[in-house]
Amino acid sequence: MSQRYVIHLPVVAADLPAAQRLARVVGHWMLVLPMADPGETTVSEEDAQFLRHRVFCDRLMPGGRRCLLRDGHDGGCSRRLRR
Repeated sequence: MSQRYVIHLPVVAADLPAAQRLARVVGHWMLVLPMADPGETTVSEEDAQFLRHRVFCDRLMPGGRRCLLRDGHDGGCSRRLRR
């Protein structure tokens, strides 16, 4: 068994797009913490937490880092944000 632990930090948003935007902002901010893995960030409805929506692309890039673009983005992966 792994000796890793995951912190679940509930934050409330009005709808799915707002929750995904907020999760991306928090995920990008967390990049300053070496132990954070924002690529695994998901959001769910409060009463349906078993149904999770991925926030980031999560594809591994050269060097083992993850793509920072939103899930389902067009084009190639990137470590830089697209506006």
